[in-house]
Amino acid sequence: MPGPMATLLFPLATLFFTLTLTQGLQTPNCNFLDHGSTLQVLHVNSPCSPFKPKTPLSWQDSVLQMQSNDKARLQYLASLLAAQRSIVPIASGRAVTQNPTYIVRAKIGTPAQTLLMAIDTSNDAAWVPCAGCVGCSTTTFDPAKSSTFKPVACGATQCNQVPNPSCGGTTCGFNLTYGSSTVAASLAQDNITLATDAIPSYTFGCIQKTTGTSVPAQGLLGLGRGPLSILSQSSSLYQSTFSYCLPSYKSPNFSGSLRLGPDSQPKRIISSTPLLKNPRRSSFYYVNLMGIRVGRRVVNIPPSAFAFDPNTGAGTVFDSGTVFTVLVKPAYTAVRDEVRRQMGSATVSSLGGFDTCYTIPVTVPIITFMFSGLNMSLTQDNLLIRSTAGTTSCLAMAAAPDTGVNSVLNIIASFQQQNYRVIIDLPNSKLAVARERCS
Repeated sequence: MPGPMATLLFPLATLFFTLTLTQGLQTPNCNFLDHGSTLQVLHVNSPCSPFKPKTPLSWQDSVLQMQSNDKARLQYLASLLAAQRSIVPIASGRAVTQNPTYIVRAKIGTPAQTLLMAIDTSNDAAWVPCAGCVGCSTTTFDPAKSSTFKPVACGATQCNQVPNPSCGGTTCGFNLTYGSSTVAASLAQDNITLATDAIPSYTFGCIQKTTGTSVPAQGLLGLGRGPLSILSQSSSLYQSTFSYCLPSYKSPNFSGSLRLGPDSQPKRIISSTPLLKNPRRSSFYYVNLMGIRVGRRVVNIPPSAFAFDPNTGAGTVFDSGTVFTVLVKPAYTAVRDEVRRQMGSATVSSLGGFDTCYTIPVTVPIITFMFSGLNMSLTQDNLLIRSTAGTTSCLAMAAAPDTGVNSVLNIIASFQQQNYRVIIDLPNSKLAVARERCS
């Protein structure tokens, strides 16, 4: 990989990486364990990931960079909510969606070419760097070597599902500028294989030129619910159902799983909450958050903090690309103040955007998200981000920005989802959550 690749993907777990190395853990097995309709999910900073930083950052620098990247992620989500079209497959501006935290192995073309693609539950389209791409990584997909590759024509339906389609010739393309980053791509179709499942004529963006650092090194696989997502394009195979379990950041392998299709899901009945649909942003997984409990106390939060409003984008979403849960300001302030109250006289400090940190080993009260029909209780590993020495712990949540679309959007993020299986069942319009150790 070229030098800049270290900046292309989140250094989200470097603060824990040193700890795992010093614990004398065995060298991880880096063979992919894909089977059936189940894919292994790797954290980008896993010891098995080619994208892990060559030189781990200090704990404090890691935390500050995570917060900076989350800020960029929020800008990206805001751009999606503000968009008039239903599909925005590429990040805008300096929003680093792109650089999501988790990757899976996908095989594209005939014969198959393997790419480690980032997964993103708030994005629809897949897109990959193609051979000859200017500004892309050294690992690309070569259409000339695939006998099943074909471009998407300008008049095709898919051409109307990307923003600002252009047709300089007969092939549908798009050439967009996003602040300091630009992406030029064309729409194409080819076979894609996930684990042992083959999906023919899969439509994706073939990147030809990019500037800046907004694009995952080997492409992105969209797990949203829009028309170009993997769910929509494989509905007969997977019946618009999937689940994922994100690994703990403290795991030496940072390895979880993505299960596709109803047959791969847990058989026992678990609690679920209805999915809500926002026509303006059909890819997002909205749910009805009704309240938050800290310890045994339900926090006094105005219902307006959780109200779903498709017009403004307000409400609550599950997102795999944001690291730390974001709550609208009235909700966050109430939760934070109740945590502090229950912590008694423990001295509170701050670190970057985290305003509730403790410099002695602590255990904070359990926080429970109360959804319609479903309670999700968070353990210490879902609540605290801890220094490698264990001397500083911060409540791993933040307040939403004061202005813009994100001021009204609650985001249940990956740190809070780790070691849970999140099940998306679109035919029944529900989201389920169950505890599962998947590290």
